[in-house]
Amino acid sequence: MIYSITEIQARYQETDQMGVIYHGNYPTWFEVARTDYINKLGFSYKDMEDNGVISPVTELDIKYIKSVTYPEKVKIKTWVERYSRLKSIYCYEVYNEAGELATTGSTTLTCIRKDTYKPIRLDRTFPEWHDVYHKVAALNKEGVDFEVTNGVEEL
Repeated sequence: MIYSITEIQARYQETDQMGVIYHGNYPTWFEVARTDYINKLGFSYKDMEDNGVISPVTELDIKYIKSVTYPEKVKIKTWVERYSRLKSIYCYEVYNEAGELATTGSTTLTCIRKDTYKPIRLDRTFPEWHDVYHKVAALNKEGVDFEVTNGVEEL
């Protein structure tokens, strides 16, 4: 799979009374990791929004396996599991400081016009983004395993 790794320092305010990261913080971590992945592919949510398009999460799935505590640093592996012109499914694996798989999850996002809330086709509105995601999906099907760090020219 074509993936990125994002490091996040667990913050004290993210813990619950048991001293572990509160479960509601994982969607925020997923958002940070997804934005990092998109940036590493050479794109930006800001550019998308400047063009009148937003990309809301329409589905969220999380499985908690092991607790993460403060002040651990976690690594989040992020990739596009499935892609179509209308939606993308991103997957996440959160590894604790010991390198153990702590949490898995996925989010489904759809691109919509900010002014009408109607879905858009990525291939028509952002053809470069579509081309890269289409390429990433094809490489994933081939079983390529590669960490992207600095744009699609690496692929």
